[in-house]
Amino acid sequence: MKPLASELQDEESLRKLGSASVQIVHDLKNQLNGLKLYATLLRKRLEKQGAPAEDLETVGKIAAGLDRAAADMNTLVRLGRPVELRRRPRTDLAQIVAAASSGAGVETGPGNYEGEFDAGLLTDALRGVSEEAAAAQNGAGAQDVAGEQRPPLKITLRREEAEGGACAVVEWRGAAREREADPFGSFTGGRGLRLALAAKVIRAHGGEVSHAGDTLRARLPLGVSS
Repeated sequence: MKPLASELQDEESLRKLGSASVQIVHDLKNQLNGLKLYATLLRKRLEKQGAPAEDLETVGKIAAGLDRAAADMNTLVRLGRPVELRRRPRTDLAQIVAAASSGAGVETGPGNYEGEFDAGLLTDALRGVSEEAAAAQNGAGAQDVAGEQRPPLKITLRREEAEGGACAVVEWRGAAREREADPFGSFTGGRGLRLALAAKVIRAHGGEVSHAGDTLRARLPLGVSS
């Protein structure tokens, strides 16, 4: 693929190109959803006709691949659009983190975790981090540099006081490889897109994300004093 021509390197041209790309990806996502529907109908028809198991497995893999591709495209579309928050005061971040933990337990420190958050968007964002953290911990390459299995994923939530106001710190320990580049900014594959989208939502709330060793971290401002 040839690099962009020099006349497209200015900010306005790149902005227009990005907007057009988001629309194209949106249209492709809809087409993939249609193909996934056809694949599902084909599988059901083959099941009724008593087709061989390998044929059913093949169609199932096609449907699963289309589903993953459509999900990644949906993430890319959301990443390319502005985040529109619907904040509500006195929203309990501890409840959001618990709901987003994907079944993993959360160690929560003492204190008040209320703030002005969009519970829906923030739950989706933190769930995305939790799911990708769990996948990175349990999947291929889930060993440390010594070749030993890493400890189970650990999610913690604590409150920190600072001059600018209190903040909450969420950490996913055992969630990344120690030598990995910034997971929130890699944009590599579906995992990179989902983490980038999560970071975008967190930053829209006035927060920040970081990565150190095998730990992913998110900081979010709290709006209520203890």
